[in-house]
Amino acid sequence: MPKRSFVRLNEDADAAGQQPFANPRNAAAGSLRQKDPKVTAHRDLETFIYAIADVTPVSVNSQWEFLQWLRASGFSVNPNAKRCNSAAEVHEFCAQALAHRDELDYDIDGVVVKVDSFASQEALGFTARAPRWAIAYKFPPEEKQTVLREIRIQVGRTGVLTPVAEFDPVVVAGSTIARATLHNIDEVRRKDVRVGDTIVVHKAGDVIPEVVGPVTTGDEGPAHEARPLWNMPEVCPSCGSPVVREEGEVAYRCVSIDCPAQASERLIHWGSRGAMDIDGLGDELVNRMVEQGVLSDVADFYDRLTEDLLAELWTGRTSVSGDKIVVGRTVASKVMAQVEQSKERGLARVLFGLGIRHVGANVASTLAKRFGSMEALAQASVEEIATVEGIGPKIAQSIHDFLRVPSNLQVIERLRTSGVVLEEEVVEPVRPQTLAGLTFVLTGTLETLKRSDAGEALKELGAKVSGSVSKRTSYVVAGAAAGSKLTKAQELGVPVLDEAALLAIIETGQLPE
Repeated sequence: MPKRSFVRLNEDADAAGQQPFANPRNAAAGSLRQKDPKVTAHRDLETFIYAIADVTPVSVNSQWEFLQWLRASGFSVNPNAKRCNSAAEVHEFCAQALAHRDELDYDIDGVVVKVDSFASQEALGFTARAPRWAIAYKFPPEEKQTVLREIRIQVGRTGVLTPVAEFDPVVVAGSTIARATLHNIDEVRRKDVRVGDTIVVHKAGDVIPEVVGPVTTGDEGPAHEARPLWNMPEVCPSCGSPVVREEGEVAYRCVSIDCPAQASERLIHWGSRGAMDIDGLGDELVNRMVEQGVLSDVADFYDRLTEDLLAELWTGRTSVSGDKIVVGRTVASKVMAQVEQSKERGLARVLFGLGIRHVGANVASTLAKRFGSMEALAQASVEEIATVEGIGPKIAQSIHDFLRVPSNLQVIERLRTSGVVLEEEVVEPVRPQTLAGLTFVLTGTLETLKRSDAGEALKELGAKVSGSVSKRTSYVVAGAAAGSKLTKAQELGVPVLDEAALLAIIETGQLPE
């Protein structure tokens, strides 16, 4: 969203008596999420085009040529893009962009630097997360000073105790922040922040509030040293149970199964957008239901919670006359309708919502597509789960252990009985999984096909394709000009295949003799 559009949007909001947006980033994101496209159209968003999925139909050989083609074809292209001929020119461009960022009519947080030649891009390829031929130069985030007033403990759904810094509110990168996670005790010690310190805060990536550290110069130095070090509590602040720190782990945990903070966090997570997406189920409402004994586990949403029970729930507030203010029939009806709709979300959402350790949304989706039902997943061994692409032994063990706990299985069975869908359409492999359990590493230049295409072909046969060589690597496929990965494979005694052997494997689905 251009700055001029942002100013006009907030002027209109002010005139209408509405809450203004904090910054153009939030305004743009909120505009895209509007259900009414007319509202989005009114918001005056703009865009720059810089890439398409496949440049094959276009007769260009580089990113720069492609930008010229886009511009000539009528697309909106950033006028400040530049082709540099040396590293020094790249550094100079980044420095100029930083110096003049405020002169642009839109907010930026850095510069993307790309290798120009498409042929070179193809040769460089990708890591598991990003292209090797592009990198982001991130501008230093805006920093402000404020006073650290308290370090509170937040108990997560898995029992992890997380220290959170509470400080005097300060405006950073367009919005007001007053708290930021300190992650763990090691991070508190590394940053050496103490209650009462003047601290420096910024937004990591211009988004996430972060404490940089204390101000220890001038008069602040002696004052900082005089303040006591902060320590993790010995008992859980929510339930009073002892906290433990397992050997080799940085986290402190409350291990009490009756901890109300964990129950609240698990229930809030279950209703979150990425999980069962129960609209209207806010943190405060969940906390009240836990406090008043209405909910204790996720199955309670479906076999215990009723509209009448929710409507009469005390909100924690009282009227002027002293009467308790309850949730009411209107809100209760809307929430219960959302609870009913959530039954149809499917297995992937359920797996994510259960809060199994190490299982995020992507892992949950992968598991659901592979196993198809909660029953099939529960019957799988650790080894079977670990063969799934992107799931290693640690995640597999966590899933297997979770599905062996009787109380967890009881909750899952109650969900099933209540009509919650615990199945998902299975994506059947096109080819027999003859390479399941094997890990391949591709290195060097292949003559007959791209490394990415070779990797996909191996995955279709059930293999994992990794970007690094280790003792667990089954085979290394070495093309022309193979480098350090080939050397490491030879040092570790990992079998090395040439391109002919690779092609034979892809064609037949069988390993060489």
